[in-house]
Amino acid sequence: MVGAETDRDPDLAVIEAGSRTLRAQAGPPQADVVPARPEDPETDRALREVEAELMGRWPETRLDPSLDRIRALMDVMGEPQRAYPSIHITGTNGKTSTARMIEALLSAFELRTGRYTSPHVQSFTERISIDGAPVSAERFIEAYEDVRPFAEMVDAQQPHRLSFFEMLTGMAYAAFADAPVDVAVIEVGMGGSWDATNVIDAGVSVVTPISLDHVARLGDTPEKIAGEKSGIVKKDATVVLAQQPVEAASVVLKRAAELDATVAREGLEFGVVSREVAVGGQLLTLRGLDGEYPEIFLPMHGAHMAHNAACALAAVEAFFGIGTRETDKGRTLDADVVRQAFASVSSPGRLELMRTSPTVLLDAAHNPAGARATAEAVGEAFGFSRLVGVVGPSRDKDVRGLLEAFEPIFAEVVLTRNSTTRAMDVDDLAAVAVEVFGEDRVQVEPRLDSALEEAITLAEEEGEYAGAGVLVTGSVFTAGEARLLLGRER
Repeated sequence: MVGAETDRDPDLAVIEAGSRTLRAQAGPPQADVVPARPEDPETDRALREVEAELMGRWPETRLDPSLDRIRALMDVMGEPQRAYPSIHITGTNGKTSTARMIEALLSAFELRTGRYTSPHVQSFTERISIDGAPVSAERFIEAYEDVRPFAEMVDAQQPHRLSFFEMLTGMAYAAFADAPVDVAVIEVGMGGSWDATNVIDAGVSVVTPISLDHVARLGDTPEKIAGEKSGIVKKDATVVLAQQPVEAASVVLKRAAELDATVAREGLEFGVVSREVAVGGQLLTLRGLDGEYPEIFLPMHGAHMAHNAACALAAVEAFFGIGTRETDKGRTLDADVVRQAFASVSSPGRLELMRTSPTVLLDAAHNPAGARATAEAVGEAFGFSRLVGVVGPSRDKDVRGLLEAFEPIFAEVVLTRNSTTRAMDVDDLAAVAVEVFGEDRVQVEPRLDSALEEAITLAEEEGEYAGAGVLVTGSVFTAGEARLLLGRER
């Protein structure tokens, strides 16, 4: 199955340099968990060489649905993915945020963690994290050099070379074994059954909400997509199942029954008991698999993030055996440790506040379901009198559905594009947007830096400075490049 390439353009000088005006307005950058380019010129050069070699392989959406190559790689490397237990996460939306929450909880209970997520917001290295932080550029380069000779052996034996994603998956699994980690938190790249990550034998599988996305590759109904995603469920595992469309849930439940897997369903075995908006996030009471956890502060916005937190908590409880065995009935995790873990969670590019006056938010929503969740969260958490959207989606997405989800909350929309080859042509995007918003509410700025400046200007018009806002959305890559422009280099 072959799709469009997703490689970033090699020359991102304009994006990386950013806009002096935007940086000056944004103020000094704050520290966070997205790595910057290496300061050492030699290390930076070596990292760029590794990135170029990785991108020279099949990109993430050029797919041959097979596990043959990744299995062959794991075999010649000595099966590093079996050196530690794993929690495997699939679904359409919420995977990365849920993975970060699971990682935070495990770390709070003094376990050494490895986390593998995709795509990245700004740097390749953030896809592979150990102890809650992206591996250093030096360690990323070492991981590549460790895997490369084995990859060359597999390349020579297979009809197709290992893909970009298969190489990164091999690097992650090897790095986690080398660390070594106590547990790995693994997010699928796409689907589940034939995703390169699916060579692990995870004792806990998490299925976040399923909706229509990647329909050309996964199927055009929730049932078909659920069939692919339920492929990560292993025999005798525990499945943590987020709230789903009935037709999707039935597919996952059937797969679990066939494999004698235990299923924990959101809304039945666990869930969100209550939530209220708080300064900088929300205050939750979560029901775990065998007890409640009150007064949890989550520094993230929206009902969807609360549901992600419930899934993360249930997954970690299942990992520790809580609520899944009769002998463990009546046990809960230490509530104070759980509170500490959730209070520490961040997820770059997920309703991330970049600056104030006017408020500028970034969100990686790229399909209608994600956009609806983001729109609801913005309406709940921010009292904007005027919100301007900056939208730069990929051409292979349901762009009309995305725009329709945001239409009720955007006073105006500025259409743009990111630097990837998958970015939608702005003229084609404008044709759809005019039908959704009307011509008077649509502007086009092909350069992302110009689009940001125009949106900020629009947000500040008509004396509404105090209640104005800008939301940059449509793609993980658009959010990541806007993040650089607005001064978040780390």
